[in-house]
Amino acid sequence: MRAITYSTFGGADVLELTEQPDPHIGPDTLLVRVRAASVNPVDWKVRQGYLAGLIDTVFPAIPGWDVAGVVEQVGLDTPEFEVGDEVYGYVRKDTVQGGTFAELVAAPVRTLARKPPSLSFEEAAAVPLAGLTAYQTIQRAGVEAGQTVLVHAAAGGVGAFGVQLATALGARVIGTASEGNHEFLRGLGAEPVTYGDGLVDRVRALAPDGIDVALDFAGGGAVAASAELLADGGTIASIADATARSEHGGHSIWARPSTADLDALTALFAAGKLSVELAQVFDLADAADAHRASETGHTRGKIVVRV
Repeated sequence: MRAITYSTFGGADVLELTEQPDPHIGPDTLLVRVRAASVNPVDWKVRQGYLAGLIDTVFPAIPGWDVAGVVEQVGLDTPEFEVGDEVYGYVRKDTVQGGTFAELVAAPVRTLARKPPSLSFEEAAAVPLAGLTAYQTIQRAGVEAGQTVLVHAAAGGVGAFGVQLATALGARVIGTASEGNHEFLRGLGAEPVTYGDGLVDRVRALAPDGIDVALDFAGGGAVAASAELLADGGTIASIADATARSEHGGHSIWARPSTADLDALTALFAAGKLSVELAQVFDLADAADAHRASETGHTRGKIVVRV
């Protein structure tokens, strides 16, 4: 099969289109014919070796955890799916090796769900990691109707889902983004504010009584700024800054594969409460360019690789 691989940590130029053996599947694993995958910041951080102390990489490594495709072969004990089923999933394993930037991927059944019928394969591939991260962060933070929620990096891949999910729960959402993305955020149901110097004052002007929940999908100084804005009893949840938990009594989030949570997202798509924004779609051979685009940190929505 064709696959994108890298054999050493480094920049995007270490990514190559190569021929690799077809994956072997175990009893609780499915072989999926990949139609699309997507880039997440964690992909290039792993590729650069930044997370070597947290995630093991086995070379040659095939990157990618997001997938949308068609079941090609079922394992011995995978009654949930049949050959030909359209699926999507967050195929994170214990090591980075057999990822989704390939024509075929061996996907543990616990990582997959049926693809939302209303989404194309490219759109579906953009959902799993970003959507699950937003969904699980909101669940952990206990977002409820009537609360005021501050979403950092609200126009990004995770943030855009976070805005929509919090809005669907009946929360008032304030979202940080560059000025060029403010109209986009209004369309998702958020009140936009510009990030950077003076953010605390700008948010306080919108929410003088403070915010109930801060969702940090940005890192940097987002947790510290959020702590200044919390109302009594408020909470912070972060995917990028462990001090949200260690110093502020909040939550540090690392998304987990979950069929049930993917099914919950699928139901929200079916109800018209979620949409997905695609920033760019690249061909598999151009995966290095897809990584470079993600590394700029200025894309709106998700970057997808079509296989």
